[in-house]
Amino acid sequence: MDSVRTCVACRKRAPRTELLRVALQDGRLVADDRAVLPGRGAWVHPTAQCLDRAVSRGMFARALKVSGKPDASPLENRLKTLMDN
Repeated sequence: MDSVRTCVACRKRAPRTELLRVALQDGRLVADDRAVLPGRGAWVHPTAQCLDRAVSRGMFARALKVSGKPDASPLENRLKTLMDN
């Protein structure tokens, strides 16, 4: 059985396979496709709506327990690539 996670943006619960794990590396948010990066992870639906909401409201920083606003550009670029395909 697939474990269930909660999207940090919309707060809806979904199987891990439907969500994208986001981790912090060198102050930047990165997509952790295989869920293997060390440290805390935040889960989000791989949609523009959920990503924009999470970034604009600082939900990744809260979920990852970091102060300040992490750089979301690597994650946004990665998701744009995913959504274009």
